[in-house]
Amino acid sequence: MEPSTAIAILWVVIGGFLAQWAGARLRLPAIVLLLALGLIAGPGLGILHPSAAMGDVLRPAVGLAVAIVVFEGGLALDFRELRAAGEGVRRLTIFALPLNGLFAVLAAHFIGAMPWSSAALFGAIVVVTGPTVVLPLLRQARLERRIAAFLRWEAIVNDPVGAILTALVLEALIIFAGAHGTSAGLWTLALRLGIGVVAGAGLGIAGAFFVKLTFQRDLVPEVLKTPMLLSIAMGTYALANMEMDGAGLIAATLFGVALANLGVPGLAELRRFKEALVVLLVSALFIVLAADLDRDVLARLSWPIVALTLATLFLVRPAAIFLATMRSGLTGAERLLAAWIAPRGIVAAAVASFAAIRLSEAGYAGADLIQPTVFLVIVASVVLHGFSLAPLARWLGLAMENRPGLAIIGASPWTIDLASILAQHDVPVLLVDIYPGPLAAARRRGLATLRAQALSDQAADIFADKAIGYVLAATPDEVYNALTCARLAPELGRERVYQLAPEADELIHPEEGLARDWRGKVLADTGLDFATVAARYRAGWRFRTVEAEGKETPETAPGIAIMRIGENGALDLASPDHEPFSVAEGERLVMFAPPADASAESERITHTDAQA
Repeated sequence: MEPSTAIAILWVVIGGFLAQWAGARLRLPAIVLLLALGLIAGPGLGILHPSAAMGDVLRPAVGLAVAIVVFEGGLALDFRELRAAGEGVRRLTIFALPLNGLFAVLAAHFIGAMPWSSAALFGAIVVVTGPTVVLPLLRQARLERRIAAFLRWEAIVNDPVGAILTALVLEALIIFAGAHGTSAGLWTLALRLGIGVVAGAGLGIAGAFFVKLTFQRDLVPEVLKTPMLLSIAMGTYALANMEMDGAGLIAATLFGVALANLGVPGLAELRRFKEALVVLLVSALFIVLAADLDRDVLARLSWPIVALTLATLFLVRPAAIFLATMRSGLTGAERLLAAWIAPRGIVAAAVASFAAIRLSEAGYAGADLIQPTVFLVIVASVVLHGFSLAPLARWLGLAMENRPGLAIIGASPWTIDLASILAQHDVPVLLVDIYPGPLAAARRRGLATLRAQALSDQAADIFADKAIGYVLAATPDEVYNALTCARLAPELGRERVYQLAPEADELIHPEEGLARDWRGKVLADTGLDFATVAARYRAGWRFRTVEAEGKETPETAPGIAIMRIGENGALDLASPDHEPFSVAEGERLVMFAPPADASAESERITHTDAQA
């Protein structure tokens, strides 16, 4: 492998991962970091030259990657969300889209000084938001479920519509520029549109039913299921695109949407693999497309282009959203957030260069302004919306609790006591059980409760709404506890799901117990199983908090350390499965203490006490 090729691969793959990791750790929009990497590697240092290296392969390769991204996004579109978000989704997808396009065309002509032809193409390209940008931002911003559903559905549904609209406008302009009959050409274009949309929709839905049939009849080995889904997504994209550009995105999107709502068994496990794949694809796409920008394109940036970009962000989108959502069920805060958040993504970047070249070849003036303008809109929207989404959502009251809460599965006298202690220190806590009696006792103490099966879709939706960050499975059934932890671990993280210790027999013969991959982390101590905790609680043991001064370890306090509460409300649960934590000044330990040590509600321990 040539050194330049190795450097390019390392920059895209390793650099993309590091940008995603840094964004997650620092709570920054990873998309902004990816764009910066691409601009540095391409126009900046000249390390990457994607078009020169890949030639004609670049555009179809980008298209296939985008097809996988919109397919995975389609898997997240559950029709159950439409009960609460249906009107908002309709307003953003049916009414706002044409208004966005119209206002963008007017702004491009009167503010950006573009000819009407170039303005029409620009309006078609920037008419929609991009799922490659919106979905990662939603994961980081932790919005309330309804407004998140608005933005997610808009991005995924409108993305193929925008691609088809761009293709239609481009073909219509080329027909008008040609010498052949305009009327006949437009009829041909309309026929292609109808066939393309029908073909894309038919291929996507038929592919989903085919998958359901083969999976239910056990015709596909487990190891081939994920390759099969990816193959069908890319295959339907390619077949539909043969009829019309943009129809492939309809096929890939509807394939994912249909799968998500057909109840195909085992799809959740396959979805997790595709989510990881999409993260890598989005990283590579943003770096590659940003690096592919030519310095000449950047040199064409001018004040009219800057003014048009600002108008697109601050005038076009807000005006379209406010008009489209008039007299709707959306609140003022939801309308304001939707009007502002509209980052453009990969599809706009991929389409802009190709469409501008074809328009220029057709002899239209001003076509060279499209690519730099779209590029500036993408960069400005990604940066401004990426950094402003979370704080704006918090200011509008549309963000979920910033501190991750704890869901305790199983309501019993001692779990109610533990939840009460946590609630006294403003830790968000939710008690989950299927029996009404114990939950009634919890509600009398002012605790949040949920009567549901912890493994049900209903509970998963509630967990998402409540911003649950940790789970403690504390029922008498240790197998059910393990199953709950295994089910929730991929969403919350394997280091954030806990369960009570197994019974003594399993400790004596650990090889006969559940493997670590199929259970949660043991809470506090290997001897703290449900029977032990319940017996000690009946004997007078109680939960209490211990506030620390200086730097302590849990061993300095009497009783059994259960968890640590940080100054900002962050939790750290004790477990023999990881290293013991220390307690800094201002933090609290939640202890499970015997009666002799439970006379005081709270004690303070110092470093001097620990040494005594």
